[in-house]
Amino acid sequence: MSATEDARSAVGGGDPVQQARRRRTFAVISHPDAGKSTLTEALALHARVLSEAGAVHGKAGRRGVVSDWLAMERARGISITSAALQFGYDDCVINLLDTPGHADFSEDTYRVLSAVDSAVMLLDAAKGLEPQTLKLFDVCRHRGIPVITFINKWDRPGRAALELCDELSERIGLSPMPLTWPVGEAGHFRGVLDREAGGFVGYERQAGGAQLAAQQRLSAEQAAAEIGAEWQQAVEESELLSADGADLDIAAFNEASATPVLFGSAVRNFGVGQLLDVLVRLAPQPGPRADVRGKSRPLEAPFSAFVFKVQTGMDPAHRDRVAFARVCSGEFERGMVVTHAATGRPFATKYAQQVFGRQRDTVETAYPGDVVGLVNASALGVGDTLYAGKPAVEFPGMPSFAPEHFAVARTSDPGRAKQFRRGIEQLSQEGVVQVLHSQTRGEGAPVLAAVGPMQFDVATHRMESEFRAPIELERLPYRVVRLVGDESQRPRLQTRTSEVFDRPDGSALAAFTDDIALRSLIRLHPELDLRHVVADAE
Repeated sequence: MSATEDARSAVGGGDPVQQARRRRTFAVISHPDAGKSTLTEALALHARVLSEAGAVHGKAGRRGVVSDWLAMERARGISITSAALQFGYDDCVINLLDTPGHADFSEDTYRVLSAVDSAVMLLDAAKGLEPQTLKLFDVCRHRGIPVITFINKWDRPGRAALELCDELSERIGLSPMPLTWPVGEAGHFRGVLDREAGGFVGYERQAGGAQLAAQQRLSAEQAAAEIGAEWQQAVEESELLSADGADLDIAAFNEASATPVLFGSAVRNFGVGQLLDVLVRLAPQPGPRADVRGKSRPLEAPFSAFVFKVQTGMDPAHRDRVAFARVCSGEFERGMVVTHAATGRPFATKYAQQVFGRQRDTVETAYPGDVVGLVNASALGVGDTLYAGKPAVEFPGMPSFAPEHFAVARTSDPGRAKQFRRGIEQLSQEGVVQVLHSQTRGEGAPVLAAVGPMQFDVATHRMESEFRAPIELERLPYRVVRLVGDESQRPRLQTRTSEVFDRPDGSALAAFTDDIALRSLIRLHPELDLRHVVADAE
């Protein structure tokens, strides 16, 4: 049975409210190289939708991970695009969104976090909280997303467990509530103390970690007799945690002020099963979502959804375009005709699919919390709303981050000008890069703007591999941007150290070489109406 067939078998019938209670929609967030894609693979393995877990670098003859399917991802061993995986587990439907860990792809991760109800924060046992993890957690805090923490790589040398927990409370103000506690220091992992049940869960290594790790369960008395000092130390540390008020408080978790903590090793499949069980038991189910007016859309209202990601190139044979939509209310039925809020036009949903990495299968129904892939959705863009019935509904759009890197794009093959224009438009609609236009440079020289320079690598690779339209990039020196509040002031913003660009939404963006150039121009023209580019993530 395929992953999507397994998920559908868990769906069944019923009204949207009942079905929403069975959904768990979450993202995995982390700093690069913390093991995020490996954890995603291990979760799918434990849910029995994979027979063998892949490896990020394909070592020891293992295949690559399902969620990292782009050629660049497999070559570099990092996630550079988000991926949606859906599968059934324990009478629930799991919607797991893997996110890019690299800071250069923060916009993609932000969009994913707008579509989930909770998050798993993955920490490296040796490194703890790292810069990108801190940024992503700030987004979760801002949006009130509850977070479960999984401390990974406990099979390798690392820091002390108590020290890592203290870091959570001291650096980000999140109270740790360990549900499991490691028996054996990092690098000498024997298993975990189940702090709720009181027993010991031990693990037997599997060669390479491709298969499920066998578990050994012992009572506290058996563990004390067989393991000895390491078990006793874990018990004493667990008692200290209880005395410090670090036991599970579900209300504090739902308020996003405390985090359940688990320890394990994703590559060895240690502790992953417990994490999946905790997600099913504790992670919040989908709830009403606020529209642009701040009014909550009830789950039982007619179908509505918003697009949080657009992706092309998932099927090289057809080079189709898939819009990923998070269902917010009602029941989705394949073939239904809904309204595209941005245009008011009807949109047919004949080609609707559930997604497992690059693998896809037709979906007939979906409910709040589910992610539906709408194929050949050329009319849909990131942030768009779809709805059925009346009255109309529109959910908040996706803000653009302030870009920090700019480059003029030109085709290196004049005979591919048509493909060049189509490819640039496609990258803009997907949000791979921001595409700006300059009145002085002309339409044939669009300016690509990015949060991080690696986005340029992705854009260049996709233009050549998907559109057969290789491009040349001329880097521009700009690093600071402001929105132009008064269009009549454009001439004063065209200087040796600044330039004005037009954005697809009709607004104008002034780019400066640095803060000094910005301040100098404001001193010269204090009447300038320049505004910060503010995203919800800030």
